[in-house]
Amino acid sequence: MAVPLLTLKDIRLTFGGTPLLTGADLTVSAGERVCLVGRNGSGKSTLLKIAAGVVEPDHGERFVHPNAIIRYLAQEANFEGYQTTREFVEAGLKPTDDPHEAMMALYALGLTGEENTETLSGGEARRAAIAQALASKPDVLLLDEPTNHLDLPAIEWLEEELASTKSALVLISHDRRFLEKLSKETVWLDRGKTRRLDQGFAGFEAWRDKLIEEEELELHKLDRKIAREQEWMHGGVTGRRKRNVRRVAELADMRKQRREHRRVQGDVSMEVTEGQTSGRIVCELHDVSKAYGDVPIVKDLSLRILRGDRLGIVGPNGAGKTTLIKLLTGELEPDSGSVKLGTNLQVVTLDQRREDLDPTTTLADSMTGGRGDQVIVNGKARHVYGYMKDFLFLPEQVRSPVSVLSGGERGRLMLARALAKESNVLVLDEPTNDLDLETLDLLQELICDYAGTVILVSHDRDFLDRIVTSVLAPNGEGEWIEYAGGYSDMLNQRKGERPKKASGGGTSKAAQKAGTGASGGDGSGKSASAPGAETQQQKPSKLSFKEKYALETIPKRMEELQAEIARLEAELAAPELFTKAPDKFAKASADLAQSQEELAKLEDEWLELEMKREELEGG
Repeated sequence: MAVPLLTLKDIRLTFGGTPLLTGADLTVSAGERVCLVGRNGSGKSTLLKIAAGVVEPDHGERFVHPNAIIRYLAQEANFEGYQTTREFVEAGLKPTDDPHEAMMALYALGLTGEENTETLSGGEARRAAIAQALASKPDVLLLDEPTNHLDLPAIEWLEEELASTKSALVLISHDRRFLEKLSKETVWLDRGKTRRLDQGFAGFEAWRDKLIEEEELELHKLDRKIAREQEWMHGGVTGRRKRNVRRVAELADMRKQRREHRRVQGDVSMEVTEGQTSGRIVCELHDVSKAYGDVPIVKDLSLRILRGDRLGIVGPNGAGKTTLIKLLTGELEPDSGSVKLGTNLQVVTLDQRREDLDPTTTLADSMTGGRGDQVIVNGKARHVYGYMKDFLFLPEQVRSPVSVLSGGERGRLMLARALAKESNVLVLDEPTNDLDLETLDLLQELICDYAGTVILVSHDRDFLDRIVTSVLAPNGEGEWIEYAGGYSDMLNQRKGERPKKASGGGTSKAAQKAGTGASGGDGSGKSASAPGAETQQQKPSKLSFKEKYALETIPKRMEELQAEIARLEAELAAPELFTKAPDKFAKASADLAQSQEELAKLEDEWLELEMKREELEGG
């Protein structure tokens, strides 16, 4: 068995009189990949801070191997005392490390090292903090929500880096796909204590549910035993006195055990306030273009969103996702083309940047706008205390200022506010940030049951796969392409294709600098595939993704239609059908005409695409 590099034993910690950790353990050996999971507020981040030596526990032991180097990635990096990202990353190097390692880590993450730490965006700050954690190649990496503020290219790059590193990992993340790919052991922090599973996250939820079921069964047995003993007590204390004294003491112990039992934290209870039914067409774009200066953000986009659609929007930071949403909702006028909005639209936007949360106001006033203690949900008045309880807020928190909330609690507050408003179109901008996995499951169910239309911007690949019916992704130079299915379906359809030069993103300068070997770069062009990097490629003279996909799928659909037409013709050929079942005859005739019309259109489309393909290949 490998020698432990980091050990926490019987860790106990109390905040404000409430026990947070009541006997938590954690052991990390060389090369282990551990994911630390638990509900929001269970103490995961606190336990990781104790492991990093940032927080002192009230009780317990912390052991670090004398030769082990540990690096900790906090949810919020502290840049105080550092003017540039290069200074910040170099401060995390070991004395024997080459300073060049700091620049290589920065370049790989699309930064130059010259960025002013006081003006960093959320994504840049996160990438700088990751660079500092990775640059020294530590023995143990403690990572608290490493994917926060990262776009999909950066998340996938980080996955590859962590999969290839020799460092032991302890991960906290709400990103299921990230945990499934990287973890090999799971530690569950629940009600102050830890339990370990020698499997990765993929096996965790079934294991957790089994443990909870067994615990509830044991609790039920304890309740029945207490009831029997109480019945004995009420019948009078008789018989041998010593035996009676013992049974009374045992009953007292059982009552104490029952009182002190902490049940698993409840689930968020969500319901969305649905408004009136919108028109069939929610939004229709025809040849829409939008640019900022010489940079095209959207170019010649034609798109139709119908009532009930679930559209996912993905892309790197700076690709124009926010601009696209503003065009879709009519908040922004296009430079050219037309945007037609449907009728009876009631749009509610969940902005996970939380800029409209006043940190000085209370939770209750944030919900009611400072107007009394009532909130209207689905046309019914509810007391704000009761409604906030559905989102796991304690009564004493309702009058607390927003500034004291954790990231997960702010996420739940934003959800509570958005879902209380009447809507038939939900625009969800990164709704999964800081939410625990159980809350994400419930949010997924709510969206799936929602009768209206959903436009979802997310970097959570698993969440996209579970929710959306189509994905809109950038192809460079302002071109956006819609793909049927979820995120994984989009990747399958894009296999083998090369994106055009990116039109947005704030990291292309770093990538160019790294590619030329400037400021310590090795000139290998290693960072050309880094997150946010700009690709220098000519516009390909070949079919677009959508055209190639159509060319591959149309023949199968044509075969299906031909079989359907043959079936309908055989059905209509029956001599007694018209006289015995005129309604069935009419329906079959209408279906036949529709299928023949669709087949004719597909044949024309396929022939046109095939001619175009031959022309391009011949050229």
